[in-house]
Amino acid sequence: MEIFELLNKVRETKPLVHHITNWVTIYDCANMTRTFGALPVMAHAPEEVKEMTNIASALVLNIGTLTVDLINAMIIAAKQANEKGIPVVIDAVGVGATKLRTNKVLEILDSVKVDIIKGNSSEIGILAGAKAETKGVEAISVDGDLVKLAKSLAEQRQATVVITGKEDIIANKEVYICKNGHDMMGSIVGTGCMAASVIGSFAAVEKDYAKAAAAALTCYGIAGELAAKESKGPGSYKENFYDEVFNLNEQKVKDMAKLEER
Repeated sequence: MEIFELLNKVRETKPLVHHITNWVTIYDCANMTRTFGALPVMAHAPEEVKEMTNIASALVLNIGTLTVDLINAMIIAAKQANEKGIPVVIDAVGVGATKLRTNKVLEILDSVKVDIIKGNSSEIGILAGAKAETKGVEAISVDGDLVKLAKSLAEQRQATVVITGKEDIIANKEVYICKNGHDMMGSIVGTGCMAASVIGSFAAVEKDYAKAAAAALTCYGIAGELAAKESKGPGSYKENFYDEVFNLNEQKVKDMAKLEER
């Protein structure tokens, strides 16, 4: 896979990525999208989401700070995305922590076509029908083989499924394992949400969504590794993370990519 070619395509085409996302990380998601080269827009009002989606190249949904009205806006926007033929990404933040979160994600999945379903191991496990435990937005446990669970959910929903963790799993007809990343990425709030934004940016320029997600997470993880080398703690890490994304080049990606296809 030519990972850098996809990154370069994002930088050259500057796709508009419409987010309906959570208030905790909205600023970081916008910044990370822009740092990768795409254009972020955050429009939540039900009265305008259809119109905004119509001019976008991808739609990213994140239920981190969900309300019922926000879910309704997501469904309106996703229906328009389906009609236009642009990718819909959902980040199933906290599924399993409360019935509302689980039920509302299932409602979205039943109401519209979602192209990429992203979550941690327990979130995806629950959506796949496995026994799993989520504490807040953190994965506690999940029963079953994660690759099999990802493939099962991908088949159930005819979607690409992404499980983020120490090793990221991307499953559709193909399965990719991304081993890039650093423990420091877990020291700041929002790295998971930002990852969904990056996936949306790559999916906007590559219709093979498994390939797009794999390339996105590889680049994201490489930047995370590079940022850790110069950081003394979470504050400097976050600043360095943005800088390393901005300065990614072909040689760095070629030398550092740890992506396996199974």
